[in-house]
Amino acid sequence: GGWGSLVNPTGVAACRRSGRLAVAHDGKKRIHIFGPSGSCLQRFGERGDAGNDIKYPLDVTVTSDGHVVVTDGGDSSVKAFDFEGRGVLAVREGFCLPWGLDATPESEVILTDSEAGALYRLTADFKKGKLKKCQMIRSQLIRPRGVAVSQTSGAIVVIEHLKAQGPNNGSTRVKIFSAEMDLIGQMDSFGLNLLFPSKIHTTAVAFDKEGRVIVADVCSQAVICLGKPEEFPIFNPLISHGLSYPVGLTYMANNSLVVLDSGDHSVKIYSS
Repeated sequence: GGWGSLVNPTGVAACRRSGRLAVAHDGKKRIHIFGPSGSCLQRFGERGDAGNDIKYPLDVTVTSDGHVVVTDGGDSSVKAFDFEGRGVLAVREGFCLPWGLDATPESEVILTDSEAGALYRLTADFKKGKLKKCQMIRSQLIRPRGVAVSQTSGAIVVIEHLKAQGPNNGSTRVKIFSAEMDLIGQMDSFGLNLLFPSKIHTTAVAFDKEGRVIVADVCSQAVICLGKPEEFPIFNPLISHGLSYPVGLTYMANNSLVVLDSGDHSVKIYSS
């Protein structure tokens, strides 16, 4: 019942305090909680209509106060659970297709709505199961999916999925905003092409402990560091072999990098 029991996984997040990992996937129970050694501690979120069911999880994050928050593409909601799998909150505030999410150090959740082209900040008292505020902080994005928040500067990075030009040729763009939501850098597949000889299709994004932007690229099956927002973009491949279809990235408290690989339905952990 370890890492090998995942079906088409879509999202991964680390609990910085305990070292536990939450993985969202398409199995019978949609969320698996793993211990640092890879043993499965908990499974929850069956497909159904009950309060703590999950129809189709697209991403997952873990807040610093120990709650697992999931975007459910099946009913366009955001759902929060404790580590035992008890549902504490479901938010359906007019989302079209909530997709990616990441938690801030203050346990707020930043999330993308891919269909609405928007970025939201969700503030809640998860222990009491009470939503305080759900605020749109950016609109007019193009199909935003993956998102990450820097734990040091509060900067936010978003992956946009741009319209396909020609057959199966959809490109991606990485946008970085300051904590005040000013655009401070962006890089599309074309611009990355100038730096790097192959096409790039970004599927996941994270910030490392130093505040550098790290992306997963399914074209080169690699994980690449694009540098800090102020030096963006540099190009430094961190992992260039052993991945087949990386779809999720997260850092653990010990600075190990966790890569969720949908190609072989596995979780891969790399020391820093």
